[in-house]
This record gives sequence, structure tokens and C-alpha cells, in this order.
Amino acid sequence: MSKRKSSFDSQVHVYRAMKRMTQQELADKVGCTRQTIIQLERNRYNPSLLLANNIANVFEVPIEKIFAFKEIKE
Repeated sequence: MSKRKSSFDSQVHVYRAMKRMTQQELADKVGCTRQTIIQLERNRYNPSLLLANNIANVFEVPIEKIFAFKEIKE
């Protein structure tokens, strides 16, 4: 059985810029650290469903608008 490869894409930086919000302000609103927001924006961290939902609520959009999870075909 082969492992499936996937890619994760975050639009947090786009929505944060549209709201003119700093990384720290977003982190404070969703209850995480600024470092977590930085890693999310760089696509280096997969958020929990709860964190993804909290971020989507701050921006008042569905989770799917901010986070995309794609399978990579080999």
C-alpha cells in the first residue's frame, strides 16, 4: 500500500491583509501564537479543525475559502 501525498494551501495572509489585521491580532482572536499564524501563512502547519473554524469565523467566510487540501497525483 503506497502512501498518498497531499498538499495544503492557506489563504490566511490574503484574508488577514484584507482586514488590515496583524499576525498578532489574528493570533489573539483565535487563541494561538503569532508563530502559529506565521507557519500557517507559509503552508508549514496544518491547523486543527477547531483552529481552522475559528480563523474562518474571524474572517466570516467558510473554511474552504481559507484552506485547501489537495491530493498530489503521481
